[in-house]
Amino acid sequence: MSWLVTGGAGYIGAHVVSALTGADEPVVVLDDLSTGERHRIGTADFVHGSILDADLVRRTLREHDVRGIVHIAAKKQVGESMTDPAKYYRENVVGTVALLDAAVECGVESFVFSSSAATYGMPDVEMVDEDTPLDPISVYGRTKLIGEWAVRDVAAATGLRAVSMRYFNVAGAASPELGDPGVFNLIPMVFEALSAGRAPRIFGADYPTPDGTCIRDYVHVADIADAHVAALRWVSAGESSYQVLNIGRGEGASVRDVLATVASVTGVDFEPEVVERRAGDPARVVARVDRIRDALGWSARYDLGDMVASAWAAWTARHGQPPRR
Repeated sequence: MSWLVTGGAGYIGAHVVSALTGADEPVVVLDDLSTGERHRIGTADFVHGSILDADLVRRTLREHDVRGIVHIAAKKQVGESMTDPAKYYRENVVGTVALLDAAVECGVESFVFSSSAATYGMPDVEMVDEDTPLDPISVYGRTKLIGEWAVRDVAAATGLRAVSMRYFNVAGAASPELGDPGVFNLIPMVFEALSAGRAPRIFGADYPTPDGTCIRDYVHVADIADAHVAALRWVSAGESSYQVLNIGRGEGASVRDVLATVASVTGVDFEPEVVERRAGDPARVVARVDRIRDALGWSARYDLGDMVASAWAAWTARHGQPPRR
C-alpha cells in the first residue's frame, strides 16, 4: 500500500514526501516537472506525468496499490491566473476532478487536498477561521475553492475520506536542497533584491496596522508537511468524511517585521523602498488554528526567525551570498 503525492517534486510537495518517507510511509510521486525538480524526492518512487493524463493516473494508482492521495499539484501564481484563467481552470479544476474520478474508480480511501487562504479573499476580520465567508478575488483562489467543493461533494457521494488544507503564507526550508526556487513570495523577493544590490520594496505603508504595512500569518513549510502527514493518517483512520482545516501559526507578522528579521538573519543592512499599494492586498490575514489543533493535535513549531534563517540558507546554497550594501 502506498501514498500518492501529486506535485511531490515541487517546493511544498517535496517537503511532504520527505516527511512521509521519514515516517516510514511508502510514497509514490506523480509530477510533470513543469516547476518541480526530480532530485528533491530522494528515493521515493517517481512517475513523470500530469494529473490530466487519466490513463497514467489510473495505472499509477493500481500498480502502486495507492490507498491515499495527497493532492498538491497545481498552478499557483495569482498574477498569472488573472491573465491566463483557462490554464488555471484546466490544471487546477479539471485536473482535480480527473484525479478524484480515478481515485474513486481505483478504490482510493483517503484524500488530502492542498487548498489556500486565497479562498477567503479579503476577509475583514481579526482572525480568519474556517467558517469565515469565502470570497476569492483571484482566479487562483476561485480554482482552489472549486477544488474544495469537488472534494467535498465526491466525499459525500462516495464515502471517500477527505480533508482540505488551507495554507496561509508558506516560508522556509527543512534543508537547503528543498528550498523554494521561485521568487513570488515576500521572503525570496527580499533575498532577490539584496542579491541584486537593490533595496527591497514595501507595497504600501499606510494600512490600518500598527506599523502601516500588511500583516500575514507565516508558517514554516516543514510544519505544513507535518500537518499533511497528520491529516493523511487522520482521514485514513476514518475520523472524518470531510473537513476543512486552516494551516497557520495563528500569529501575524507585518512586512516590516519580516524585513527586520531578514536584516538580523543575513547581517545585510538595508533601507526598504516604500512604493504604492498593490491592488487586492488586504491589511491583515491571520489564521485561527483551533480546529486543526483540536482535530489533529497539530500546531506549528517554528517561528519567523526559523523560517527566514532556513530560507536564507537555501537561497545562499542556490545563489551564493549577496554583495554587502
